[in-house]
Amino acid sequence: MHGMLERAMAELGRPHGGAGRILLTGWFSFRDGEVTAGDALAARQLTAALDRSGLAHDTAWSPGFAPGEMSLERADPTRYAQLLFVCGPAHGAQVARLHERFAHCRRLAVGVSVVDPADPAVTGFHRVLARDGTAEPPCVDLSATAPLGSGPPLAVVVLTRGQGEYGVRRCHAEVSESLTRWVHGKDCARAEADTRLAVDDWRRCATPEQFLSLVARADVVLTTRLHGLVLSLRAGTPVLAVDPVRGGAKVSAQGRALRWPAVVAAEGVAPDTLDRWWDWCLSGAGRSAAARRARLMGNHTA
Repeated sequence: MHGMLERAMAELGRPHGGAGRILLTGWFSFRDGEVTAGDALAARQLTAALDRSGLAHDTAWSPGFAPGEMSLERADPTRYAQLLFVCGPAHGAQVARLHERFAHCRRLAVGVSVVDPADPAVTGFHRVLARDGTAEPPCVDLSATAPLGSGPPLAVVVLTRGQGEYGVRRCHAEVSESLTRWVHGKDCARAEADTRLAVDDWRRCATPEQFLSLVARADVVLTTRLHGLVLSLRAGTPVLAVDPVRGGAKVSAQGRALRWPAVVAAEGVAPDTLDRWWDWCLSGAGRSAAARRARLMGNHTA
């Protein structure tokens, strides 16, 4: 499984003309490229291997994804002796332009897909170690064995933007904007869900059981909906609920009825308050409290 990585390091360690560093690039480097989880892990795999080998290197990131990191535009070609392109298709004008800009570098593609072997994007590399698209057997993608950190929690986000019956007391838009901006800054996996069922939209659950199955797999639910609160607790998942109605309405009422403390008023939405209840929901105390609510509700099946 590590064969491609070992071959890449052997290639990078070969003597070559000129002095300088290695520039690690990929589709994650292009301003209008995309950064996939696989791209990021493949880059992490190569970075770890370069560090172990003591090979000096920089990584170029798209400023749209990592504005604080070095971008491809800012990379001075004269500093580099080798260019390493990792993951994604070796295809298209953006890749071909790398060969022009870094013409003096020895250029190596690793873990890429070859769509057209005659494409200048492919032929411009001095060496291509492909994961597929060549006469050689396909190789396991570099992301499969890249180092991982600890897994962050999964947060299911269930919001409402309707409920016009509350008139001037509605704070739905402001609350939703505050919550989504806040949760975007948390280190968590996020999944949006809706308590509204549909049989003609694959994005929504079609039955209550499907929704309960979804929230049961979450570590925490963030919601402004009454049933986001009730059904998540029925599934035994801690909930950070925010009542989007000024002065409090049905979400707050259900919080009191269920004796669930992690309910925030629309007027009280602030990062420090949300942080405090988020931490509590993910703590042993929060999980135990949610499990007790689930036992009290019972698992009533037909």
